[in-house]
Amino acid sequence: MMKTRCAWVNKDQLYIDYHDNEWGKPTKDDKTLFEFLVLESFQAGLSWYTILKKREAFREAFDNFDVKKVADYNEDKINKLLENEGIIRHRGKIVAAINNAKLFIAIQKEFGSFSNFIWNYVNNEPIENNWDSIKDVPATSIISDQIAKDLKKRGFKFFGSTTIYAYMQAIGMVNDHTNDCFCK
Repeated sequence: MMKTRCAWVNKDQLYIDYHDNEWGKPTKDDKTLFEFLVLESFQAGLSWYTILKKREAFREAFDNFDVKKVADYNEDKINKLLENEGIIRHRGKIVAAINNAKLFIAIQKEFGSFSNFIWNYVNNEPIENNWDSIKDVPATSIISDQIAKDLKKRGFKFFGSTTIYAYMQAIGMVNDHTNDCFCK
């Protein structure tokens, strides 16, 4: 019997695995939180599927998302990344990833971990939504608006409310699996 999944999942096994094993599953690991922070910022204006297909190349290009290494990237590294055909070669997004890595570290120092900071917005408990259709799922929320405003004030780039809401879905802060999905 076929499993019913959220309507946005295509038939590609990569997408199916992501949906079934990661999307909407709470993660509080700072390394994973940083990975999704970088990936979501690169996704702005593109499809998530495009980013997912390039995820392994991103991992390799960005030193397996080691936040301290990324924070120390210099102009030579930026130029190497701009030549890397496996990733999205957008100078603004690459520079933003380096900037955001530095700010991620500052938040870790301030709050003990990035996880403590981000999960505090939902009192450390995922928001469980009950959507009948993918059409019901919002692109933003009051909380994503608040987080985006806070991150912007801290100097983060490429993190508007829509990107933050997608980030919240990816790290399981919000569970937007539709009611008919087996992951619900």
